[in-house]
Amino acid sequence: MSKNTLVDVKNLSVHFPVHGGVFSNRVATVKAVDGINFSIDRKQIVGMVGESGCGKTTVGRAMINILRHVAPDVEIGGSIEYHFGDEIVDFASLSSSEVRKYRSRVQMIFQDPYASLNPRMTVAQIISEPLQLHTDMTNKEQAERVGWLLDKVGLQPEQARRYPHEFSGGQRQRVGIARALATNPDLIICDEPVSALDVSIQSQVLNLLQDLQEEFNLTYLFVAHNLSVIEHISDRVAVMYLGKIVELAPCDDLFIKPLHYYTQALMSAIPVADPEAKIERIILEGEVPTPINPPSGCRFHPRCTAATEKCKLEVPPLIEYRPEHWSACWHVEL
Repeated sequence: MSKNTLVDVKNLSVHFPVHGGVFSNRVATVKAVDGINFSIDRKQIVGMVGESGCGKTTVGRAMINILRHVAPDVEIGGSIEYHFGDEIVDFASLSSSEVRKYRSRVQMIFQDPYASLNPRMTVAQIISEPLQLHTDMTNKEQAERVGWLLDKVGLQPEQARRYPHEFSGGQRQRVGIARALATNPDLIICDEPVSALDVSIQSQVLNLLQDLQEEFNLTYLFVAHNLSVIEHISDRVAVMYLGKIVELAPCDDLFIKPLHYYTQALMSAIPVADPEAKIERIILEGEVPTPINPPSGCRFHPRCTAATEKCKLEVPPLIEYRPEHWSACWHVEL
């Protein structure tokens, strides 16, 4: 952890109880996230990538402390320590009322721009809501701030009087970005913010996020399953598989020389524009195991071509094989 660290995630686990039977007894546990460690420095964009169901969205929701609203019986272990000046705040230990004090400092851009905006509220009401909750601005100051934010995200200030249904998907996501920026947050968690948009709009929203990050020195956790998007926007990348981080590295280093066999398989699936290019595809056999009953040892071993008996029995630790490049694999080839 450096002096510039904004958030330090230590041994984070998120487990969801599964109830069944006549008396709704606990019958199993979904281990969505199972003991991960990483940190994010200020002004940095950390990408988090993996297949659907690997736990990356759960990590983002745990970091903003909204999981208990979604699932009151969720079990969260470890710590999520934010460094707000001289104050260190562990979000994992805070109740809903306790976290309200810090809510303005960590914001989220949601995946679906059609579901994340209240259809009964105007754009002005949507963006000014966090200002009403977390600032002492007058109505006039809020209106000026809303117009300024709309201009910053590429919309017209006079569009503040419109409702979400009057906008396209890309425009709605811009409204969501403006809402996230309203309170000058320390961290913005981007939960697949472009996956629900047309391809032609995705690049516009990505470029907007990058421009805003450079202008306001923002810090992002950028969750996605599209490696091309992650490569375009990230400074560092965490690769997740079945609730575990299997590789963590600077973006350029990861895409030049991935160390984990799962990361190599993901990289081989990236589409290449040149039809003449010969790419050796790594085809993963079988399905992703269930997080209710994950495999012993390395969780990737049932689908890994290099797996040995050791991989089946022992959990590989996350080891720094190159400067700032970590991998959890028993058979790393440098």
